[in-house]
Amino acid sequence: MNRRRFLQQGAGACLAATAGRAAAISEAGARGPQFTTANARWQAAYDKALAILAGNVRVLPRYGQPVLIEGAEYPGIWLECAPQEALTYRKFRPDVARNGHLAFFELQRADGQLPACNKLSEAGYGQTQMVVPIAATAWELAQATGDDELLHATYGAYSRWDDWLMRYRNTRQTGLVEGFCTYDTGHDNSPRWAGIPPRCPDKDAKRYPPIATLPRLCPDLSATVYGGRVAMAAMAKALGKGAEADRWIESAGRIRRLILSRLYVAEDAAFYDLDAQDRFVKIRCDILSRMCGEHVPDQALFDDLWTRQIHNPRAFWAAYPLPSVALDDPLFVRPIPRNTWGGPSQALTALRAGRWFDHYGRSAEFTFPMDRWCEAIQRDMTFRQQMDPLDGTFTSDGSPNYSPVSLVMIDYTWRLAGVREDLDTLHWNVRPGHPAAESARFRVRTDEGGEAEMRYDARGADLRLGGKQLGRIESGVVRLVTNRSGAPRELVGISEQPQRIVIQLTGRVAREVAVRPNQRIAL
Repeated sequence: MNRRRFLQQGAGACLAATAGRAAAISEAGARGPQFTTANARWQAAYDKALAILAGNVRVLPRYGQPVLIEGAEYPGIWLECAPQEALTYRKFRPDVARNGHLAFFELQRADGQLPACNKLSEAGYGQTQMVVPIAATAWELAQATGDDELLHATYGAYSRWDDWLMRYRNTRQTGLVEGFCTYDTGHDNSPRWAGIPPRCPDKDAKRYPPIATLPRLCPDLSATVYGGRVAMAAMAKALGKGAEADRWIESAGRIRRLILSRLYVAEDAAFYDLDAQDRFVKIRCDILSRMCGEHVPDQALFDDLWTRQIHNPRAFWAAYPLPSVALDDPLFVRPIPRNTWGGPSQALTALRAGRWFDHYGRSAEFTFPMDRWCEAIQRDMTFRQQMDPLDGTFTSDGSPNYSPVSLVMIDYTWRLAGVREDLDTLHWNVRPGHPAAESARFRVRTDEGGEAEMRYDARGADLRLGGKQLGRIESGVVRLVTNRSGAPRELVGISEQPQRIVIQLTGRVAREVAVRPNQRIAL
């Protein structure tokens, strides 16, 4: 069942039989995205990434279906990242994408607590381990696939989880979410949490150590709840629960206002934890990108953050973005040890970047970190967790075959030069002359069952949809945005240099168009 029918008819009318869904999932997986390029170096990295991901699909104890594990030295799934990774992998393994959400709901406790992880050794409940909200990734997956069962499971489970957080992680009664330990935010070995234990006492996330500065009000944990509530409002609307949708919207707005009023320091252009003694924990770290990932800053605030922090080469716009601590922050950790959020650029941050660069109108600049990550991966080929933001050297004592790095290689390849589906639109990223586009072919099944294809030659790319010629773009770099039927909507400037492109859509006269970086031209 396609997404449009899912939204038009309402979730209750769209229940599918288990056997039918399994067959559809199997068929979709067999027709996964296909990419080939004459650039041997790029192809080798892409193919190895796919092989690593296939090898990291496992069945874990306590949940009997295959999931995509973190890989490397992490034999399990974590709440902060596994649902987004599963969503990114969904075109290759729809079943794994679904399981990467349902596994957490299956292991939810009676009081509403979601597991922080499910590993070979145990299911962990000793921290919250939140970053990207599972409600947001599940909602996107349910929309794309018309999955009524996932929608209902998510709505019930996340409602109970939000209640749990407000009951046990709002002890100061501020309405913001509190951090009790290092692993709550997944910031292993970060100076942000210096002196604070990694997990909660007795592996109980309802308790915090007897330390005078705890609990802290955490902007990123609160932002995760904000993003989850925004998704829940949309789900409630799809389920015909109008009054509940209004309540979710109101509660989302309330926590967002609290984040901005209490945890943002304008003179520093930074979000900070506020400890139990009402003192800011002043470290400029990837809290910032996490706030952007949930769209907490409005455009005006983002533009200030962009200028002063994110795009500042002395802070976060390193040679290999984005460092986990600003380069000019005195707490940046040198030399870089393994598994630290004290400075290196982390693959998880790179994977999350797609959630906010386009949203804030920085599609052109996104090219730089995507190219740098892909170049570093191809040079190293071990697919390790983190790299030095100054020279792109991956930390050598980390284990290889890490799923997030593999997903970055796959995701960035399609974002740079391929066609991507984004809910009700198709994004045709035409980039002739790029290494990934060298005599390249991109082909992917859309969620409505059609096939979108791009074929490159030296000058440009032919675009095909449903076996029919959609058009051709050549002579420059640009994104064409169409609806799912191929009707053109706009051009977007995705190069940091002005471009002059020639576009010829089927049935229309060819024309030359000048496109500035990040410019949007309605068609």
